[in-house]
Amino acid sequence: MNTALIVLAAGKGTRMQSDLPKVLHPLAGAPLLIHALQSGGTLDPDRTVVVTGHGGDLVTRAAQSFDDRITCVQQTEQLGTAHAVAQARPALDGFSGNAVVLYGDTPFISPDTLDSMITARAKHDVVVLGFHAADPGRYGRLVMDGDTLAAITEYKDADEATRAITLCNSGVICADADTLFSLIDAVGNDNASGEYYLTDIVGLARARGLSAGVVTCDESETLGINSRAELAAAEQQYQRRARSNAIADGVTMPAPDTVIFAHDTYIGADALIEPYVVFAPGVTVESGAVIRAFSHLEGCHVSQGAVVGPYARLRPGAELAEGAKVGNFVEIKNALIDTGAKVSHLTYIGDAQIGAGANIGAGTVTCNYDGYFKHQTVIGAGAFIGSSTMLVAPVTVGAGAMTGSGSVITRDVAPGDLALGRAPQVNKAGLAARLMDKLKALKAATKKG
Repeated sequence: MNTALIVLAAGKGTRMQSDLPKVLHPLAGAPLLIHALQSGGTLDPDRTVVVTGHGGDLVTRAAQSFDDRITCVQQTEQLGTAHAVAQARPALDGFSGNAVVLYGDTPFISPDTLDSMITARAKHDVVVLGFHAADPGRYGRLVMDGDTLAAITEYKDADEATRAITLCNSGVICADADTLFSLIDAVGNDNASGEYYLTDIVGLARARGLSAGVVTCDESETLGINSRAELAAAEQQYQRRARSNAIADGVTMPAPDTVIFAHDTYIGADALIEPYVVFAPGVTVESGAVIRAFSHLEGCHVSQGAVVGPYARLRPGAELAEGAKVGNFVEIKNALIDTGAKVSHLTYIGDAQIGAGANIGAGTVTCNYDGYFKHQTVIGAGAFIGSSTMLVAPVTVGAGAMTGSGSVITRDVAPGDLALGRAPQVNKAGLAARLMDKLKALKAATKKG
């Protein structure tokens, strides 16, 4: 059966104390909304509708950058969850199949849980995702009638007996799309908040003789983000899970609690990740690679057997081939470090190709930016770049060529050549001693004055 996603992302998130829409606050390097869309995407939906509100243009841009097929609709008035879902109706005109309602601030609903909800639709007209809460607090309660769901009661409208129920509502609902919108049409706002509750559709469904059921999941999956504190707690939860999964997949981490993952980090088996490594989005580390302590990686690819760090930074576009080495206090950006090449310390390589087996000396800089445009440096296989060489791009150093330490290279160097770009050294006899004496005397006179 076809599936449509309706993702509610209209909330301002007042408790976040931010001008940024709540669903765009980052978790593991990606907006909360993207996590919700990734979770729902496992259902392979035929249509996805995101309901925006506060900061709608920004939310639309984020959603469509994730998938340009997503339709975004605006909820201009915040009149409750049923009203929000109703805004998706025009975008689903002509659609036939299941509609799943998700929330842009609830990032941890698992694919298995969503699959269970779709399966449960074979038995029930409306399926609600619930969880047993350790502290039910102000969650809506799921009132059961045997194995079926009789009603969802919001905390504000619940009596003491209902508040004692620990089975709580996550807000996630699955129903046939036509049925969902038909029920929403009947929802009123005669309640403590004066809002149109999506949860009221369960009672309306039962009144029509339709069946409602519950699928349960672990409470951790239903964590919604409403404050900075909850965002921090969600980050911790995500990192714990990511670290556990990496170790289970064969990654060695001597101090896993110090390693930070992004939402899309991939690390192969038998890789070693030392303490205090940060993975920003877009990183792939292949099997057997070593990432040494205090390194920061983003938008890069590290091949099998390569070594990074300690204290290295790989920026977007960095590509390390097998056996390449990037050492301490080295920054690589938009550059290929080919097989077995070494960039061992105190160096910046940007917009460059470093050939196989080349050796880049300490303090080397590819001078790639002229203030307006970026230019490329090409260093051939087996080349040796002396310490503190400035390579003024665009420039090519051929295979097997060398540069002398302290050189400024502004012209191409042919394969096998030695390039020296230093001014001649001149020694002035005794001048250092005379200059120091003069400066000492000047300093002493200044103190007396």
